[in-house]
Amino acid sequence: MSQISTTAELEKAQAELRQGRRPTARTSAFAGGDTKRYGWPSRLRSYFIFNPLIWAYTLVLGIVSLACSLFDRNGRIQHNLARLWSWLIMKTIVSPVTVTGMEKIVGARPRVYAATHASALDIPILYVNLPFQFRIVFKSELLAYPFVGWHLRRSGQICINQQNPSASIGAIKSALRSLRNGMPLVIFPEGGRSPNGEILPFLPGAFFLAIKAQADIVPIALVGTFDLLPMNTYHIKSRPLEMRVGKPISTVGMTLRHTEAVSRQVRAAIEGLYSAPSSQGLAS
Repeated sequence: MSQISTTAELEKAQAELRQGRRPTARTSAFAGGDTKRYGWPSRLRSYFIFNPLIWAYTLVLGIVSLACSLFDRNGRIQHNLARLWSWLIMKTIVSPVTVTGMEKIVGARPRVYAATHASALDIPILYVNLPFQFRIVFKSELLAYPFVGWHLRRSGQICINQQNPSASIGAIKSALRSLRNGMPLVIFPEGGRSPNGEILPFLPGAFFLAIKAQADIVPIALVGTFDLLPMNTYHIKSRPLEMRVGKPISTVGMTLRHTEAVSRQVRAAIEGLYSAPSSQGLAS
């Protein structure tokens, strides 16, 4: 029975890929040919080439970023260093990203970019492919990581303590000022990485800042990143990726009582981006 079930799941995943749909999390990561394609040669390449290089980039550019933070008042230099760090990572892991929908972003309105989060490599993808300076809203646990945490703290990113939100009032006020002054924010409304590739429930206050600033919310679906690097592994599986950008969702005239409605609208937009036909063969 187990063999029959596995075969059925494999056939389902292959059918979804032929139709250009995002496969379910249960079958996407290790289905079919992935077992052979991402075997020991792929693991050795990841453990002994990709990961050491990524840590080297982080160490060197993290030190430079900390030094620049002493005189980089507007964060532009540190943002460019983060973008260089991200570019190096994406070139190293040989995972090209196809970006669609950026033409929908026009004008200079304040915007909050709401992205899915299924991999530690989502942030490098965003840094490389969003062609402007922005700030990231991140959870306080990331401050414990050497160099990465230090850069986040010193470069003006927005730290939110999810266990004790009242301790983040100062950061929230700062983020609101920046957003109203035109500095885009990137948020992960799920609150953390998905453990299985499925979209997690959105945090209740995920769009608080967007509504308070009357900013547009831009949905972003990062497709293929769970297969690239799931949680609890250092095995990076090089593959084509997609960053799909949706139409901005206005919050003009909304108040905090509309938070749940906005959350549902953004989630529906992201799910629609996932179900759209793929612009490339992610299974190749």
